Amino acid sequence: MEIKAIHDEAGYRAALAELDSIWDAPKGSPGSDRMEVLTILVADYERQHHAIEDPDPVALLEHVMEARGLTRKDLEPCIGSRARVSEVLNRRRPLTLEMIRRLAEQFDLPAEVLVRSYPIRPRAA
Repeated sequence: MEIKAIHDEAGYRAALAELDSIWDAPKGSPGSDRMEVLTILVADYERQHHAIEDPDPVALLEHVMEARGLTRKDLEPCIGSRARVSEVLNRRRPLTLEMIRRLAEQFDLPAEVLVRSYPIRPRAA
């Protein structure tokens, strides 16, 4: 079994094609072992060359709401009043540490994403 490090896009595409061809290999088989090693190499290459940056906190909340079928009202126990939820989602007010704690616990969200800074729109005068 000759497996090589992935150094470029051609090697990356070749590894993906091979993974696709052995995806259904029975557990414990040589194909399964090969798939496990290739998966590690592909993941490492993607981490280095195709990294996807974490979303900002509001984008994360919007995604979670859409994916889980949540409404703004569902965020009220974590963020506060209807007006406060609106201010946060409209980027008029930042999340507080207590809001972040409650959101992370209630919705099993990564606190390290929720604490990231993000642009706040200035309030109209």
